[in-house]
Amino acid sequence: MSNVEHEVETGSNFLKGIFIGGLLGAAAALLFAPKPGSQMRSDLSDKLTLATDKTKALATTVSEKATDLASTVSTKASDLYTTVTESKQQIAATLQETGKKIGETISDASTDVASDVEDASKKVTDEAKDAKEEVVSSYKSSY
Repeated sequence: MSNVEHEVETGSNFLKGIFIGGLLGAAAALLFAPKPGSQMRSDLSDKLTLATDKTKALATTVSEKATDLASTVSTKASDLYTTVTESKQQIAATLQETGKKIGETISDASTDVASDVEDASKKVTDEAKDAKEEVVSSYKSSY
C-alpha cells in the first residue's frame, strides 16, 4: 500500500465517522427531547417575552433611579449654593459691622487723645505761667 491509498482511505473513514456521529446525535436529540417542536417554540417565545419584560422593568427602574439621583444632586447643589450665598452675606455684614465698630473706636480714641492733648497743653501753659510768675517775682524781689 502506498501513502496515497492510505490518505484516501483515512479521509473516507473520517467522513463516515462524521456521518454516523451526526445520525446518532440526531437520534439522541429526538429521543431525549421533552416536548414537540411547536411546544418548544412556544416555551422559548414565552421565555423571550419574560426576559424582554424584565429588561424593560430593569431599564425603567434604572431610569427612575437616575432621575431621582439627578434631582437629589440638583437639590443638594442648590442648597449648597444658598448656604454659601447666605454665609457670604453674613460674613460681609459682620465685616461691615466690625469696620464700623473699629471706626467708632478710632474716632472715640482720637477724641480722647485730642482732649488729653488739650488738657496737657493747658497744664503746660498754666505751669509755664506759674513758672514765669515765680521767675518774675523772684527777679523783682532780688532787685
